[in-house]
Amino acid sequence: MTPAISLGGVLLAVWALFGVQPGSAAVPTGYVAAAIAAADRPPEQVARDAERRPEAVLTFAGVKPGDRVADFMSGGGYFTRLFSHIVGNSGHVYAFLPDEQLRNCSPDEVAGTRALEHGVYSNVSVLTAPVGRFRLPEPVDLVWTSLNFHDLYDSFMGPANVSQVARAMFEALKPGGELMVIDHVAEAGSGVRDTETLHRIDPDVIVRAALAAGFRLEAESDLLRNPQDSHRLRVFDAAVRGRTDQVILKFRKPASASAAPAATARAPAVTEASGRGSGCAGLCL
Repeated sequence: MTPAISLGGVLLAVWALFGVQPGSAAVPTGYVAAAIAAADRPPEQVARDAERRPEAVLTFAGVKPGDRVADFMSGGGYFTRLFSHIVGNSGHVYAFLPDEQLRNCSPDEVAGTRALEHGVYSNVSVLTAPVGRFRLPEPVDLVWTSLNFHDLYDSFMGPANVSQVARAMFEALKPGGELMVIDHVAEAGSGVRDTETLHRIDPDVIVRAALAAGFRLEAESDLLRNPQDSHRLRVFDAAVRGRTDQVILKFRKPASASAAPAATARAPAVTEASGRGSGCAGLCL
């Protein structure tokens, strides 16, 4: 049996291949700080800023005025609101809600996104479609998904054809555009074993899926890492909720990307999740 390859090993190999270094926090920008300070943000979302660290995370992402951004599985719209203020009138935000989530989860989970197409959030468009048909009206600078990638492997999402979804994310981006993935970390080598029960994923799975779709791994940030998290508790357990160990991965679509995925060594196939539990995304946010 081939031994499991750890995320660290994959990252080191990719960084060596492309000459990339682990990401570090950049200097905060005024427009990110202004978005966080916006008076129209719901108080319950502002209360979560300490744990979600939006200023540091969005600065690491590099989102800026004028950008086109897709918030994939935007849920309550926490980051969608921030993106809206950052990109401004010259930019646009597409909040994507999969039909599977709308059909199988409580309306409360997406009510925050549904309220964003009015007033100050006029630069936000809410899009719905089957998750495998993720498409945007125009190429974007950033595809963002926070605490949702693991849901793609769960029963309430189908489970999704993750290779197809990752490729759709690739196609949605401008050449040189970025994919940012944040998710709850599972035990190393666990693959997708815990996606539905603990709502966690082995980051190695995310890396493999993105590389196979044609992305190159640009950086990883430790802004939301928590070495005290054992990776054995459900993410909404009171002992860890809001303090889970989270990985932040930044991928880039090559500027010279062709219609076909870049040639990438593939790791052994990942077994799909078993379909236990409710799985709905809002539990993880």
